Amino acid sequence: MPRINLLPWRDLERKRKRQEFMFAAVGAVVVALLVGLLVRMQYSAAIDHQNERNQYLDAQIQIVNNQITEILDLEKQKQRLKERIEVIQKLQSSRPEAVHLFDQLVKLLPDGVYLVSVKQTDRRIQIKGVAESSTRVSAFMRNIDGSEWLKDPSLEIIETKGSADAGANFTLYANQVSTTTAPEKSSKPKPGVKKTASVMSLTNKEIA
Repeated sequence: MPRINLLPWRDLERKRKRQEFMFAAVGAVVVALLVGLLVRMQYSAAIDHQNERNQYLDAQIQIVNNQITEILDLEKQKQRLKERIEVIQKLQSSRPEAVHLFDQLVKLLPDGVYLVSVKQTDRRIQIKGVAESSTRVSAFMRNIDGSEWLKDPSLEIIETKGSADAGANFTLYANQVSTTTAPEKSSKPKPGVKKTASVMSLTNKEIA
């Protein structure tokens, strides 16, 4: 009975299967690499697209911020203009009040009283002067109290020079009445008080 040696065939079969396995493994690795490369390219494209969108949004945000800054600057300029207009309107409305103030000071000033300075802050008026006696200062305050354009006189300082009849330096305050609320007619000094122009130095400081 003849004998058949199957060892060479088995070796060839093992080699063939080994080669098929190697080809399959290499193919799987290649496919995996290709899939990974495609996924990486897709993610890279998505990231690049998102970066472009982010850059566009950043540019638009910067434009909006610049516009907001310009709007805020315009609002500040508008507010400054409004404040200037209010100041101008206040000055325009206070012009007749300054005229009335000086007119009243001349009318209410008794003989023997000389004004050195007049300073106005809002409607508060500071009056400094020299009087021949303290009684002259009292008469001046009574005249102010009876005025229709000035009110609430208050004496702050009075300094006599030696005797009571030697003269006195004084500082007093009064409030100016608004021209919108004051009567139409001008006030007159009380009887017995003469109108005088004996003002040595009458200055109006900070009248606004």
